[in-house]
Amino acid sequence: MTIKTLELNQVAYAYPDGHQALFGVDLVVSKGEKVALLGPNGAGKTTLVLHLNGILMPGHGTVKVSGLTVEKSTLKEIRSKVGIVFQDPDDQLFMPTVRDDVAFGPSNMGITGDNLEHLVVEALTQVGMEQFIDRAPQHLSFGQRRRVAIATVLAMKPEILVLDEPSSNLDPAARREIAEILGSLDITMVMVTHDLPYALELCPRSVILSKGSIVADKPTYQLLADSELIKQHRLELPFGFRLDPTLQPK
Repeated sequence: MTIKTLELNQVAYAYPDGHQALFGVDLVVSKGEKVALLGPNGAGKTTLVLHLNGILMPGHGTVKVSGLTVEKSTLKEIRSKVGIVFQDPDDQLFMPTVRDDVAFGPSNMGITGDNLEHLVVEALTQVGMEQFIDRAPQHLSFGQRRRVAIATVLAMKPEILVLDEPSSNLDPAARREIAEILGSLDITMVMVTHDLPYALELCPRSVILSKGSIVADKPTYQLLADSELIKQHRLELPFGFRLDPTLQPK
């Protein structure tokens, strides 16, 4: 039986200045799925992501997480279920040490003592940063800070992990390390990215959002193999990149 972890039904949103960012978006993500959200700049991807844990509320339509509608009365529970890792790790790291940053969320939920320490160490171990637990975040490399930012969300034990451009501004080694971490996680994932090879590696399914509407939703390999589709929506595979036929869905 397929369990719907995330459901968007006819979600529309306009900013206070009148700019309409989303037009009737329908999307269902099942438990355990890893889905890439693709699209050009200005397509509405960030606006959509901010609806997933109630930072923004739909002007029309509904967002449900594990059957629970996102609304003011449910925000605390929703935000324990949906963890967002922003593109800039410095938006999430503001405490004196790595331990303090990773402990911040669980401690605000009332977790203390050995239980809190266990969550912190477990989350840092998942991202390979446990040896930096007492380091000041500002003394870490950008890639290391992104790993710690992921750990701050994993420590909350979310049901859905949402990542905004997780491969951006990383050197090749750090990019590979983040991919290995994300690939090892047994969690429902929504990943916003312009990095099409990253989407292919990590997400069996991809969705293209363009001008505030979903224009494609299919297996990532099939989507990327449609050169006219990706060109039409201002997406591009790296020069020289060739799709590996062995990665086609069975």
